[in-house]
Amino acid sequence: MDIPRIFNITESAHRIHNPFTPDKFATLGAALHLASGVRVLDLGSGSGEMLCTWARDHGIVGTGIDMSQLFTEQAKLRAEELGIADQVKFIHGDAAGYVSNEKVDVAACVGATWIAGGVAGTIELLAQSLRTGGIILIGEPYWRQLPPTEDIAKRCLANSTSDFLVLPELISSFGNLGYDVVEMVLANQDGWDRYEAAKWLTMRRWLEANPDDELAKEVRAQLTTEPARHVTYTREYLGWGVFALMPR
Repeated sequence: MDIPRIFNITESAHRIHNPFTPDKFATLGAALHLASGVRVLDLGSGSGEMLCTWARDHGIVGTGIDMSQLFTEQAKLRAEELGIADQVKFIHGDAAGYVSNEKVDVAACVGATWIAGGVAGTIELLAQSLRTGGIILIGEPYWRQLPPTEDIAKRCLANSTSDFLVLPELISSFGNLGYDVVEMVLANQDGWDRYEAAKWLTMRRWLEANPDDELAKEVRAQLTTEPARHVTYTREYLGWGVFALMPR
């Protein structure tokens, strides 16, 4: 079980696999008033930066599940590096359908709502692990400005403009699902740069080391086109945020 290899290549040097930066996760942890012993579940935990830094800074305990074997191993190494390996556990596995045996205070899916078919399904999944009075965290893209054409939406790596909502509509959609939005922290263009631009040097170094690999042509094509695509489309049209929800 693993994610497509191209992502393990392009994001192999990432600690955060979405447009958040360390200060954004710090802001979110402070905003949620996390305290020692708070139990957090993170579906699609990537390289574990959210759980690891929150364990270090706030004393939380938690479990992360991710399909990438590489990212899961990186998360375990990060936990050891920060001296909090006894507080967090990382599982290499499919987060789709995962329900915690023990109810948690915070149930999160930060940027992987595809695991349950979208936002509504992911909220429903997370709610099965949540204690009464707990908080759900959803990380999701939205349109900063609605693309004027379907072609522009696709150049933002969406299938169509209908893939995402504009921010007011996204906020309203949570209410329509029966949840109060109790906090939010939004990424900015610098966050998108750190997520997207950080891939380019990784790809270049990988190409130099693996010129005959079966994916070399694909990686070369991405490195050739991605910088211009990113600054023209994703950076201008697509937003991203983490939204804290509580059931009404």
